[in-house]
Amino acid sequence: MSYTVNCSILLTELPLLERPAAVKAAGFDAVEFWWPFADSVPGDAEITAFERAITDAGVRLTGLNFNAGDMPAGDRGLVSWAGRSSEFRDNIDVVAGIGARLGCTSFNALYGNRQDGHSPEEQDELAVENLAAAAAVVGRSGGTVLLEPVSGAPRYPLLTADDAVRVLARVRQETGAANIKLLADFYHLSVNGDDVDAVIERHARDFGHVQIADSPGRGAPGSGGLRLAGWIARSRELGYEGRIGLEYKAPAETAFDWALGQPASEPASRAASGRRDMP
Repeated sequence: MSYTVNCSILLTELPLLERPAAVKAAGFDAVEFWWPFADSVPGDAEITAFERAITDAGVRLTGLNFNAGDMPAGDRGLVSWAGRSSEFRDNIDVVAGIGARLGCTSFNALYGNRQDGHSPEEQDELAVENLAAAAAVVGRSGGTVLLEPVSGAPRYPLLTADDAVRVLARVRQETGAANIKLLADFYHLSVNGDDVDAVIERHARDFGHVQIADSPGRGAPGSGGLRLAGWIARSRELGYEGRIGLEYKAPAETAFDWALGQPASEPASRAASGRRDMP
């Protein structure tokens, strides 16, 4: 299995810039991040330090979020947020620049919560414009914009795969942007009550990225009852060829115990063979 470790939710006991090296020490070769800065346009020194932490660790950046606002405070994206559109647009060039320098081509754009004082139609129209703008810029270096359903955010409107797919279809139809795909986080989909098996059957070939965590608790694989190995294996059978993002919560000292003895680049056939390290 080809994994990428989300350093914004894992290894949080360490300073952010030390996490890529810790990922390498744990035997993995790739990382992904939510937006790692406080501002949409951070200073050059901050960006350089972030990029060097990744390159010096000898890992690859495989995924990066656009600025999603204050996540701990409940924000879930700027894409449809009236009043912060210029902030999102300014962020696009920064994200694309980091991606181009580090060879990252997957960029997650959280849609944004519904807002009082703005109709859903108004927010959705803005989202189409912003997603198309992001796709145009990251597309210059082969990048893809990802859109995901999210759980645990009452005002976030994309709860199921179909919710996100409808937005993707509208963006493609109205703007012609083709480099925009579904991020299938099996944890979020399951918690929201989506039929993950059906989602995989309909969309696996077109998944832009897959992320996993177990449920309940958003813990490591094997800590709950989700059929993660089976879902991953079926996605592979149907054509998904990308990495599997590890986006769960676990203490640093035990974060990867489930994967002991399983190389980060293990073929999917072994991961689907019923091994206890990927239940």
